Amino acid sequence: MVTLLLVLMLTACGSSEGVRKWKLREEGTLTFAMSGLYKPYNFRQQGELTGFDVEIGKALAKEMGLKPKPVTNPFETIVAGLQTRKYDAVIGSMGITEERKKAVDFSKPYYRSGAQIFVDQGNRDIRSPEDLKGKTIGVVKATTYKDEALKYSDDIKEYTSDVTALQDLPTGRVDAVITDEGLGDYAILHDHLPIDKVGKPLTQDEMGIAVRKGNPQLVKAINQALDRIVENGTYDRISKKWFRRNILH
Repeated sequence: MVTLLLVLMLTACGSSEGVRKWKLREEGTLTFAMSGLYKPYNFRQQGELTGFDVEIGKALAKEMGLKPKPVTNPFETIVAGLQTRKYDAVIGSMGITEERKKAVDFSKPYYRSGAQIFVDQGNRDIRSPEDLKGKTIGVVKATTYKDEALKYSDDIKEYTSDVTALQDLPTGRVDAVITDEGLGDYAILHDHLPIDKVGKPLTQDEMGIAVRKGNPQLVKAINQALDRIVENGTYDRISKKWFRRNILH
């Protein structure tokens, strides 16, 4: 009996220590951030946060035995918010780049996409990336899409929302927008926005879950949870709900 109690106590201590190593903002809760302006990945519907990122975050939290708590933060300061412990992770369609790796640690990719050029449906001047020279290109602040746009034009109009940028195409406020291919496709299919894609994606990007540096156990736990939701079919169900296909492969 004494031996059994000792084993149980050691097991409990080990489990508790494992949780403490995660360094969560709130005990028992996974707080994860996004812009809330990136439909269909993360956005508000009737006051509630929803979208692919939100559902993936909730599924990961469930696998980790934690309560999910999605929150919003402007994308241009989302890394700073992570570093100051406003939340535990960023599950907000953040591309994995070498520059960002200097500031945060990333999980393995949780989806793949690409930077795509979109124009107004009536636009006949822009048929290739080369046609962007001297044009006004809309992008969201602090994104990899801005870096891509600067390769073609110095006339960049910055937004806080990709959806708003796309909505400015029919008005003529911008000549083109560079954003996520899936986001633009969703705007065309579901929001019936009169815009078109130009050519193939400019890049193939991997999106990761960002975690504050110095918290490797949380990165490990997130990766393990991601593996489990892929294996048990949860990931596939969520992805096909929003995009009609699996966007990890």
